[in-house]
Formats: sequence, C-alpha cells, structure tokens
Amino acid sequence: MKKKFLLITAVCMGLMSSCSESFLEKTPLGVANQQLLANKNGVNAVLIAAYSLLDGVGSGFSTTSSVSNWIFGSVASDDAYKGSDVGDQAQITTLERYSFQADLGLYNDKWVTLYDGVSRANDVLKLLPKVTDMNEAEKAQAAGEARFLRAWYHFEAKKIWNKVPYVDETVTDYINLPNDKDIWPMIEADFQFAIDNVSATKAQVGRVSKWTAKSYLAKVHMYQQDYAAAKPLLDDVINNGPFKLVTSYHDNFRIPTENNSESIFEVQMSVGDGGNGENGSWGDNWNFPYGSAPGGCCGFYQPSQNLVNAFKTDANGLPLLDTFNNTDVKNDEGLASTDPFTPYEGTLDPRLDWTVGRRGIPFLNWGVHPGRNWIRDQSFGGPYTFKKFFAYSGENAGAESPRANANNYRAFRYSDLLLMRAEVAVEENDLPTALKIVNEIRTRAGNVVVMDASGKPAANYLVKSYPAFANQEYARKAVRFERRVELAMEGHRFFDLVRWGVADQVLNAYVAKESQKRTYLGGATFVKGKNEYFPIPQAQIDIMGANVLKQN
Repeated sequence: MKKKFLLITAVCMGLMSSCSESFLEKTPLGVANQQLLANKNGVNAVLIAAYSLLDGVGSGFSTTSSVSNWIFGSVASDDAYKGSDVGDQAQITTLERYSFQADLGLYNDKWVTLYDGVSRANDVLKLLPKVTDMNEAEKAQAAGEARFLRAWYHFEAKKIWNKVPYVDETVTDYINLPNDKDIWPMIEADFQFAIDNVSATKAQVGRVSKWTAKSYLAKVHMYQQDYAAAKPLLDDVINNGPFKLVTSYHDNFRIPTENNSESIFEVQMSVGDGGNGENGSWGDNWNFPYGSAPGGCCGFYQPSQNLVNAFKTDANGLPLLDTFNNTDVKNDEGLASTDPFTPYEGTLDPRLDWTVGRRGIPFLNWGVHPGRNWIRDQSFGGPYTFKKFFAYSGENAGAESPRANANNYRAFRYSDLLLMRAEVAVEENDLPTALKIVNEIRTRAGNVVVMDASGKPAANYLVKSYPAFANQEYARKAVRFERRVELAMEGHRFFDLVRWGVADQVLNAYVAKESQKRTYLGGATFVKGKNEYFPIPQAQIDIMGANVLKQN
C-alpha cells in the first residue's frame, strides 16, 4: 500500500496538478495489473517474483522466515542452540524448549512468507490464459515452473504445520481457507505437472528442471514413508539425471562453486544489486560470530555440543553410533581467548570443521577461531559458532552490509537424495545398496580437509568406509547417522526426526544431557503426538476464525 501511495503521489507531482477524487477512484497508473502483464515479458517478471521469495525475505520478514529453516529445522532439533544471549529473541527459546506458543511472531512470519510465495506462483497461472504472444510450449514451461514453486511453498508449510490450507489459482475467498484436508495429493499433483511440462535442462541456474521436480516428488513420498513410490523416481534421477557428487564436500558451501553438479535446487543470493543486502542471505544475517568476528553481529545459531560429538570417529574411522555423546569433544568454554587451549586430539570426521567454528581451528580465510572473543555469551549459547554457509573474506565485495553475502542456500543436494535412496534400500533389507551409497558419501568426506597455516591437517581427521552392515537395524542407524553429519546445520534435522517417528526419543535424550550444559533447557520435554508440528499462528486463526482454520 505504501508503494501504491508513493506512485500515485509521483504521478500527481509529475502532472503538476492535484489529484481529483475521480483520479483516485481509478487504478493508479504505477500499479501493475493483469492487462499490462498479460504478455511474455510480464509472465516472466511475475514468475521471477515467485522465485524471488524462495529466500524467505521480502514479505516484511527475514530471519524468522529464512529459507534455511535454521530455527524450525535446526534449533528445534539436536543440532543447534538459539545462541546469542538469554534476552535476545527469547521467542526462539520457547520453541527450543518445545513450549510452543501460537501467538508468537515467528510462526506468523513464516506462514505469511510461504503463502505469499503460493500467491505469487498462482499469479503466474492466472495470467497465462490471457497471454497471446507465447506458444503452448512456452506456456507449459511457465505453468510447470509456477506449479513447482506452488508445491514447494506448500511442502514447506506441510512440514512445519501438517494440516494447512491448499491454495490454487481458482481461490478467490482468501479469508475462508480451511485446513481440513491432507494436502499431500495436491502437492504431488503440482510436482507431477512440473515433471510433465518443464524442460530437462534449466534455462537459468536458479530455475527448476524436470529432474528437480522428480527429486522433490521423491522427497514428498519419503516424507509419507511411501518407499515404493519414491524408489523409481530416485533410481531415475540417480541413473539418468545430471547430478553427481562434487569432489570436495566444502564446494557445496562456497560462492565460487555455486550451482555445481551436486545442486538439485539452489536458492540464489546476490549483493551489490541495490537491494540493501536483503537479497544476500539476509535470512541468516543474525547467524554470524560476535564481537571482533567477521560481521560483528549477532551470535545466533550456535552448534550444540551433541552435534559436535557426533563427528567423533573410532580407530577405524567409523562413527560412534551409540556412544558418540558419552564424552564431549574438548572445547574452550569458560576460557578467555588469551588463556592456553589445545583443541581435541581424538579422531574426527573432517566434515566437522567445514560445519562448525571452534577454537584453534582456521575459520575459512578469516584466521584461527579465537574462541570466546567471537562468542556473545558462552554460558548461554556454548563455545561454537555457525560456519557452513559463511562467506570467505573478499567474497562479499560490494555488499550493502558486512553480513550480506552472495552465498546461495543449497536447498536440495544430491547427497541428500542419495541418502534417501539408501533409506529405501534399508527398508527393503537391501543392505549392499545402502552400504554402497553410504560409503560413497563417506569417501568423498575425506577428500579435502581443513588445513592449518603450515599446510597440515588442522585436526586429527579420520573417516573411513563401513566394511559391512551386519543387519537391517544397524544399517538403518548408520544411514540416519550419516544424514545427520552430512546435512548438519542445513535445516533438515528436525523434519528428518519427525518423519522417522523418533523425534520424542532422540530429543528427550538430547535435552536430558544438554540441559546440564545449557541450563535454560532444564525441564523441557518433547511430547509425542504434539510437538512434531508447530502451532498454527494465532494471528491467522483470528483472521479466518477458529471454525475455519483449526489449531493443530
């Protein structure tokens, strides 16, 4: 509305005349309408607008609606703490403690952003029948991309709230949108439409392809534990698709190696584009080390001790599936940055130091992590910092903010898809296939490690392949553990625990031990049958009425 008012004012001033009552009753000249947009260029512009909201920034919110799901997917899990200090954004602490409150702003922020994305996708579909300068193939491509995006936004909402409204281009009554149906079939239909109509290659790196849509349809089936439906899609992507693992694990998180062969779907970020930094990973702009650290703010999203412990390996380079959390990887909590400290000397999976910032280990090319000087409050948020999507020094040149950077968010990586195929193999008791996939990913993990200033490995890294999976139970545990360390801090962990049906077991065990270090977690309990999904925002229930939009 502010933009409309300013445009009307500008037109009036330009005409050097006052705005009459009759002028204000007309459509403002600066407001886009379907008649003006009903052409090839207009459709493309509206479609780009639908893509542009993928980062979660643009509907008046940013950090709480970030595409990375750092709050909903990681802080809600055993991967991360809220971080910062006790008083900063305390609403996130209630989520971390599983004390969900429907009237908190963070739930409504995410809801509004996702349904704004749905609306933008629907705008494309409403325009297309009016367009005369596009052939049928071009219209099908645009419709396929729009329906993919509509499915993606609904899928995100489904993961977070479960029972949510499904909104297509025929909806005109936006105040009465009940959440009384399971929308999985509608999401599947949209992804299938994309498969049938989108090209096999991407017109631009940020757009979707037929293979992107197939991958997401497989993922939707995995969330429903429909392994029979997921398997042929996964096999098709693996055997015939364009994706492959890159040699270096870390290349999935660097600006110079964006949109590589492992990227199934990547949300594009940019800086120096006149967007005041809001197109530059702005949804994660709180998640920088604190104090003298790069960015100088704000200390949120700190890895948990439990996550760090998960990267320990045994003498054979294998993870400690059952005992990883019995003892802690050594840290510097309670020490000043000037106090002597020697990092943990036991064996570790090298993916740890591409994921977590910890004292004594090089922090990309910013120098050695100094510990406490980069932590806002160690006693509250612990001794570690987020690292995985952090930009190197010199890679955010031209950014409007020291925390804005052009590092894309890799929403769906090929290793994620491979591990889903390994899950299917486990459930079919096809242990050789599961073993092959897990070992392929573990082999890649050891290819490139963090080096110190002398050119030697910065820690005692050891990661090796499994010789065999003894039985189905062991294989299931190994595959799920591999997902955790491979995808750590990428916003997937909570949703994985929920779809596996083990969230209550894992998270209550996590809280029981972690609360000894982070006392604010004391008394927290994950309630099975309740906390798997977040509360429908009370603000939305107030708008639509509790008889229409029902709390989950």
